[in-house]
Amino acid sequence: MRKWKNSLLVLLLTVVSIAQTPTQLLTPAIRRVGDKLSCLCGSCKNTVATCQMLECHYSHPSRMQISEMQAAGASDESIIDSFVKKSGIQALAVPPAQGFSLMAWVMPIFVILLGLTMIWLFVKRFRKPFVPAEIAPDELNRYHEQIEKDMAKFDS
Repeated sequence: MRKWKNSLLVLLLTVVSIAQTPTQLLTPAIRRVGDKLSCLCGSCKNTVATCQMLECHYSHPSRMQISEMQAAGASDESIIDSFVKKSGIQALAVPPAQGFSLMAWVMPIFVILLGLTMIWLFVKRFRKPFVPAEIAPDELNRYHEQIEKDMAKFDS
């Protein structure tokens, strides 16, 4: 009975260790290409290289396709171009800085500058200018006399 329990424990540890082995589909070369491609599974916003879903219906086959294309000698750019041809520009993790996609890079800066300009105009319009208070000459003389008296106390 004890031998049977030990065998079961060894079998369980073997299964767990096999389940924990890293996949061969995430080599540095595949990660380099996969980081440039977006995972289009619809559940995450990761790249093909960083999608953590087990057996994801998009990233897992994409990694296999990248591996096969690299084994066939395709360059990184040709692999990326084939994904763009198949899935469109949305296959890219970062939109290209050209054409209409350039707005994705320019608009945040433009909106921030527009917001800062609006704040500056609002503050400029509603800020009250500094106007010094007018003091009557006899009251001003009284303040000067009081200052002179106070200074005389310090001198003595």
